[in-house]
Amino acid sequence: MGHRAQEILARCEEEGVHFLRLQFIDIDGIIKNVEVPRSQFEKALDGQIMFDGSSIEGFTRIEESDMLLVPDLDTFGIFPWESEQGKVGRLICDIANPDGSPFPGCPRTALKRVVERAHKMGYTMMAGPEAEFFLFNLSGEGEPLPITHDSGSYFDLSPLDRGEEGRRDITLALEAMGFEVEAAHHEVAPGQHEIDFKYADAVTTADNIVTFRFIVKKVALEYGLHATFMPKPLAGMNGSGMHTHQSLFTADGENAFYDPKGKWQLSKVARGYIGGLLKHARAFVAVTNPLVNSYKRLVPGFEAPVNVAWSEKNRSPMIRVPARRGEGTRCEVRVPDPSCNPYLAMAVMLASGLDGIEKDMDCGEPVNRNIFEMSMREKRRLKIVQLPANLEEALNFLEKDTVLHEALGDHIYQHFLHNKRREWSEYIQVIHPWERRRYLDRY
Repeated sequence: MGHRAQEILARCEEEGVHFLRLQFIDIDGIIKNVEVPRSQFEKALDGQIMFDGSSIEGFTRIEESDMLLVPDLDTFGIFPWESEQGKVGRLICDIANPDGSPFPGCPRTALKRVVERAHKMGYTMMAGPEAEFFLFNLSGEGEPLPITHDSGSYFDLSPLDRGEEGRRDITLALEAMGFEVEAAHHEVAPGQHEIDFKYADAVTTADNIVTFRFIVKKVALEYGLHATFMPKPLAGMNGSGMHTHQSLFTADGENAFYDPKGKWQLSKVARGYIGGLLKHARAFVAVTNPLVNSYKRLVPGFEAPVNVAWSEKNRSPMIRVPARRGEGTRCEVRVPDPSCNPYLAMAVMLASGLDGIEKDMDCGEPVNRNIFEMSMREKRRLKIVQLPANLEEALNFLEKDTVLHEALGDHIYQHFLHNKRREWSEYIQVIHPWERRRYLDRY
């Protein structure tokens, strides 16, 4: 047993950890775990714990069901709460076949493949997410109600209710798990909050998003609230996004996006990366915005982007380049929402950017006027296209995108399309109350 594994065992002993959660995520982005007692810790740390992959949506067929959980020992943490059974530790795992070979349906492995491609080109992707969520009340039976607990708004200061206290406890729990929280504040809509944590490499950031979502939901429940990462839970209110700041660093620690002599002080690498994001945006939104509901957020008038363009100044295009230069040079992709599978979302955005660099794409001129106020004719003249209007349209773009197909790998690509087309088919078969109100009497 390696030195790191022995350190983990010693810490578990010292802190009274009685159970270890081996966490992973399915293709749809839902967190799963296999929990083992103390007697199995050594086996777990050695990557010898198996689970039934046929029980996980999109993983494997029943006749080839055994899968191995291979823990990343650097992800070890102890949850900052205790029960009568003692403390619970956790490790994030990759999924492997019984012979130890990587399982092609593992989203974390898919991201690692694209990260390795970036390394071969001389780059490390750094990403910083701004994840928004709503806190709703629960019914007497514990069911979530679409009723917010407050009347607060953007950056409100006074602690109006338990939502503010809950957000503070979420921040403390995240810090106990090793997060460096940079900001935590109330968002635009009542009941809406945002917590931003420090940027890290792509895989660590995706791991952090998974941990973040779990802790937010757990702490909210302790306050009698339900936390949701549904992109647009309330009509007429802003939805929840997950703006993702991105940059590439070279092996010697330099920001590859910064060029003091370049146009807008952006390097050719940065312009190519942004160009690739713009080129593949209409396809990658199927992954970064994967729900039927995601496209209720991507409509004009609620601050969410709907236009494939970039800007230095305003927030109406899908990509903004913040003013900071030097080490902080980055692009902010404003499209993703927090319901996405973060490993797959990072993989498709990074693959898009790398494709732009490899093919010498250019992002063109920034659009520094408010695109929301432009006419369709003006948009056409500036070659600004719209993001897909619904999930089906996004899936059609994804199906034709060979770069993203390669990034996801055939297994994930096929299962993702199948799952999401089924979701769309179920949605369009439902007759919604709006339709009855609109058409029943009229026709």
